[in-house]
Amino acid sequence: MSDPVIDLRSDTVTRPTAAMRAAMNHAEVGDDVFSEDPTVNRLEERVARLLGKEAALFVPSGTMSNQIGIKAHTVPGDELLCEASCHIYLYEVGGAAVLSGVTCRTFEGQHGILDVNQLEGCVRPVNDHLVRTRLICLENTHNRGGGRIYPLAKIQAISAWAKRNNLIMHLDGARLWNAVVATGIPAETWAKCFDTVSVCFSKGLGAPVGSALCGPKEFITRARKVRKLFGGGMRQAGVIAAGALFALENHVERLADDHRHLKVIARAVADTPGLHLDPADPETNILFFHIDPELGTAKDVAATLKQRGVRVHPTGPQTIRICTHLDVSAQQAEQAAEVIRTLSRQPVAAR
Repeated sequence: MSDPVIDLRSDTVTRPTAAMRAAMNHAEVGDDVFSEDPTVNRLEERVARLLGKEAALFVPSGTMSNQIGIKAHTVPGDELLCEASCHIYLYEVGGAAVLSGVTCRTFEGQHGILDVNQLEGCVRPVNDHLVRTRLICLENTHNRGGGRIYPLAKIQAISAWAKRNNLIMHLDGARLWNAVVATGIPAETWAKCFDTVSVCFSKGLGAPVGSALCGPKEFITRARKVRKLFGGGMRQAGVIAAGALFALENHVERLADDHRHLKVIARAVADTPGLHLDPADPETNILFFHIDPELGTAKDVAATLKQRGVRVHPTGPQTIRICTHLDVSAQQAEQAAEVIRTLSRQPVAAR
């Protein structure tokens, strides 16, 4: 029986389809710490090939993938450069500092997007008093930027600047698949600008668990050891790798449905007095909107929408995030849009 509540909190709430469960049930398995799980090996080979990298490493989560990448690229006392609202900086529990002894220098982007001009002159000179600027981390699509697609030309310019300054480029590509589908630009083209890339299978692709870190073979050998250090060494992981492999083979192109469904909901937000899209033109499967105080707080609005059958995610006192995904049909997107429009007709009760 389907859930009567339309859950738009995140694309991480998806549940494996019957076909995906069948693939997981029949997965061939082995001990992945010994590199003997054939399903994990197939997944790693497949995703590395898609991204044009020599090798890949299957890990439990996108956060672990990013943090393994940082650890394997740096030594304690190094510095990474990133956008101020990126996932690596805001939502990974200070992992760069806690796990790797690395400091983050942040730059304010426009909906998460940096311009190379912001980075000019920002590499620390060699000096006993200063950290070593080592790494640049970008995010595509950008979560806090409202699912913003990083313009390829901007990435290419930053990548060229990084090479001139002997810096390493890492991509948090948790939702890179959304950028691929929205633009038609292959994953390999995006990944070419980066030394290493992290991608997720457990968001829009709908797998229950898993991410992959991709890069040169020598780097992935180091990363495998770091994965063990971080407690991410898995045994018969083919059971979950099969879900990720199924998602990669069957659920990428359908991300276009999520993008279409989001536009239906975005129109409802834009049409509702007191609600304000930011950015005004969502590009993929995420939108943020601000709420006028007269309608209540974000928690008030979220509680009211939940009572009316729609779950959303308050991300600030007056801000809500909505995310479409595999488990939201076109009909449900229309229903959610109509519920949102009722906010202007049925005021939110004060709480």
